[in-house]
Amino acid sequence: MCGIVGYVGANNAGDFLLNGLRRLEYRGYDSAGIAITNESQFHVTRSVGRIDALAGRLGSNPVDGKLGIGHTRWATHGPATEENAHPHLGGEGEIVLVHNGVIENFQILKNELIEKGYVFSSATDSEVVAHLIAEGLKVTKETPEQPTLRYAQAVQWAIAQLRGTYGIVVAFRDHPDLLIAARFGSPLVLGVGQGEYFVASDSSPLAGCTDRIVYMADHQLAILTPDGFTVLHRDQGKVNVQIQPLEAVEDDVSLQGYDHYMLKEIYEQPESLRNAMRGRLDEENATAVFGGLNLTPQQLRSVERIILTGCGTSWHSALVGEYLIEELARIPVSVEYASELRYRNPPIENNTLVFGLTQSGETADTLAALRETKRKGHRTLAICNVVGSSIAQAADGGVYLHAGPEIGVASTKAYTSQCSVLAMLALYFGRIRHLSYEAGTNIIADLMKAPGAVQEALACNEHVKTVAEKYQNATNILYLGRQLNFPTALEGALKLKEISYVHAEGYPAAEMKHGPIALVDETTPSVFIVPQGTTYDKVMANMEEVKARGGPIIAVASKDDPHIDAVADDVIHIPDVPSIIQPIVSVVPLQLLSYHIALLRGCDVDKPRNLAKSVTVE
Repeated sequence: MCGIVGYVGANNAGDFLLNGLRRLEYRGYDSAGIAITNESQFHVTRSVGRIDALAGRLGSNPVDGKLGIGHTRWATHGPATEENAHPHLGGEGEIVLVHNGVIENFQILKNELIEKGYVFSSATDSEVVAHLIAEGLKVTKETPEQPTLRYAQAVQWAIAQLRGTYGIVVAFRDHPDLLIAARFGSPLVLGVGQGEYFVASDSSPLAGCTDRIVYMADHQLAILTPDGFTVLHRDQGKVNVQIQPLEAVEDDVSLQGYDHYMLKEIYEQPESLRNAMRGRLDEENATAVFGGLNLTPQQLRSVERIILTGCGTSWHSALVGEYLIEELARIPVSVEYASELRYRNPPIENNTLVFGLTQSGETADTLAALRETKRKGHRTLAICNVVGSSIAQAADGGVYLHAGPEIGVASTKAYTSQCSVLAMLALYFGRIRHLSYEAGTNIIADLMKAPGAVQEALACNEHVKTVAEKYQNATNILYLGRQLNFPTALEGALKLKEISYVHAEGYPAAEMKHGPIALVDETTPSVFIVPQGTTYDKVMANMEEVKARGGPIIAVASKDDPHIDAVADDVIHIPDVPSIIQPIVSVVPLQLLSYHIALLRGCDVDKPRNLAKSVTVE
């Protein structure tokens, strides 16, 4: 992994490849490279580090060509070195390849290829695929009337031997106007232009280049030349694919005056929340409306249990969903780490509905968990942000967030949109069961306050910056909340860890007494999420316990709280809002706090070390 771009057409490939790789930087990477075909020769340039280093090398040695492929790599097999960077050559240089995913049987295949005389120059599993395709060219026959068919057959012959996941794009020395792309479990998107065609890991590199795209499905292979494209399926042969409009506009993947994508996306949350709710709140019937669940109200009434599964931030939003669905719909809910669920064999009752939560729609563990539960006969639904993603295709139905592209690795607007969608689902399930019309009307009124309340909460930014300056050198920070704000504590701690590399832990505030209180001292701040509500007095008591032990306290509290200043050392005020939207509003200052602490510590906010936006490997 982690990012792929490819181009074939009448223009200079290098311009698109470099710009496209920059738009894929958010996915996380540690090396990059491109290959351009010129006069039937591959010109490969690779470098360790950021795209700027690659651009520097290309600037001093420019190559013009009408076909090329590029890649950003996040190290899996072998360290981040120039030798391990993509693209990789196959055979004696007759093919060049970029690959996302993991080939589980690469060592067996590598040993077989070495016995046949192939020489490896990297430690990657991807180079195995390159050599395997070169071997495939030897065992396939020329077809004069269909010259591209042999190359497609060679790729199909090779990928049939792979175990694992792959998204690959291949170019050929002897056919310099041909690209072949294939996928299984790792996303690829085709861009359809006028006399030019594009391929990428997601649609962001295509914005501004074309407004027509094709989402490839598993087991599909695409043949692209300047004259057109064909898509084949492993089992079905040639298939007709749907060309869809590219909804993302170029401004969506630009900074638009912000210093970082993360800050831009924090400030986009009022609008992303409006987009998540648009058309889904039915005031007349006091319920929510979802067009993509593909289940009737009668079928949904028979649901006896719900499993919410996800990873990282999505797991935290699932915890919010657990509270809300059980409270409003009275349906038992289990929240599962997808990475654990995929390998467990838990007893899952009949009439269980499984939701997979993911921003990217490509999270490998979540995809595997959904496939496993679907294989056992359970209905699966997705809550994700990326149209046409692997999880959106694999699930029986689902809900799109409509949050727009999220470029920063640390998720912000996708998290609050997930919380919003889960709140609407809780309302919907409640209304088809026992929840009254009046209660539904009140909940809708509360949900509609969320965008404005988040807009008001963003006014705390300058004060949060001051708080960050005070605590930027802390090495441990505790985050504490109760009920719906316990997931907020977990999410706040995760954001700080992700981008500032400060150790932080989130706990239910009452659990502090059962261990974490041993960590409290004058150098360990505690962040309490303590808005007005049913557990307010309890959390205030927990704060007093920390204060008595000399621990600094940062409180996220309702703006009219008359008691908080007497207990907390620093107070960040948020609007006083109904409990159902407290997780959406109270997380905003925590996002800003992690952002400012990371900046003050000199960290790369949008591209934190060791992390990738789309985790497509275990």
